[in-house]
Amino acid sequence: MCGSCQSLFIILLVFVVTTVLVKVDVSDCRTEFFIGTLASVAVVSGASNLFSGSVFGTSGHFPMRISQALISGQAMGGTLSAVASIADLALAKDVTDSALAYFLTADFIILLCIISYLLLPKLAYSRHYMLAATCTSPGLMSEGGAATGTGSTVSVPPLQPILRKTWVLGLSVFYVFCVSIMVFPAVSSGIQSVHKDSGSIWTNTYFVPLTSFLLYNVADFCGRQATAWLQIPGPTSRFLPVLVLCRSIMVPLLIFCNYQPRDHLHTVLFNHDLYPVVFNCLLGLSNGYLGTLPMIYGPKVVPRELAEATGVVMSFFLTLGLAVGSAFSVLLRAFHLNSS
Repeated sequence: MCGSCQSLFIILLVFVVTTVLVKVDVSDCRTEFFIGTLASVAVVSGASNLFSGSVFGTSGHFPMRISQALISGQAMGGTLSAVASIADLALAKDVTDSALAYFLTADFIILLCIISYLLLPKLAYSRHYMLAATCTSPGLMSEGGAATGTGSTVSVPPLQPILRKTWVLGLSVFYVFCVSIMVFPAVSSGIQSVHKDSGSIWTNTYFVPLTSFLLYNVADFCGRQATAWLQIPGPTSRFLPVLVLCRSIMVPLLIFCNYQPRDHLHTVLFNHDLYPVVFNCLLGLSNGYLGTLPMIYGPKVVPRELAEATGVVMSFFLTLGLAVGSAFSVLLRAFHLNSS
């Protein structure tokens, strides 16, 4: 069984166990349950990263539109989660039943992913591109750096030629997702309506789920989907990393909205509910568009035999950006925004 399928089965197993535990009374072993939850999160994260890297690598053999569709699908997952959260706020009455419905839905979707992934090699369309990739990569590189030409491939692809072609694209992916995860959802979910004291259901219940989670994910999906029709700037353009760096402005823009609580930074420059709506849309659109372009460019700027390995390398830059951004989000909340 391939590593991708193994990863999916591991994720499914963890989710099935978690689904069963929803109906189990753990009041007498809260510490153990907490430790088990952290362990399951770590296992799922590791398996998910392994699966993501493998799938991005495989997509490098296919036309650019396939990589774009793969990345758009990730944003669709976030959008569906946001919609489910809002529906839960409106309809659910029991938190246990709500959690059970969430995990059962996740179990079904993961099982559907496993079936789809197993069927993928059987499709004529997939076999065409996978066979073409196999025929055009007779040996990759030997350990000394020369093509072997023997029909066998080494297990470790040469990183130097990959990074020589893609380091700017890789750093662009890294910085896009680092900035995004730095403020979403750590900061954006803490931005409250300036009319919260009015007591309306909009300002107290639905403002954050709609303006932070749903709007961001919809905008992110739209940005990723836009790359199917518009791919500007190009892979070698110097304007692409400039646009990526310009996203840094999103951090202070969201900080100076009505984020609560704020003990060290008292100034609220954008004291209107429209501002977080606009800023979250800009954050999502730029994340989707500027994050997708380098991801789909990477495998296309290297020789065909290195496309799969390049997809994995680009996935690594993405994951690294998320990890570093998460660390900075904690620091941002701890030293500048949180009340003591």
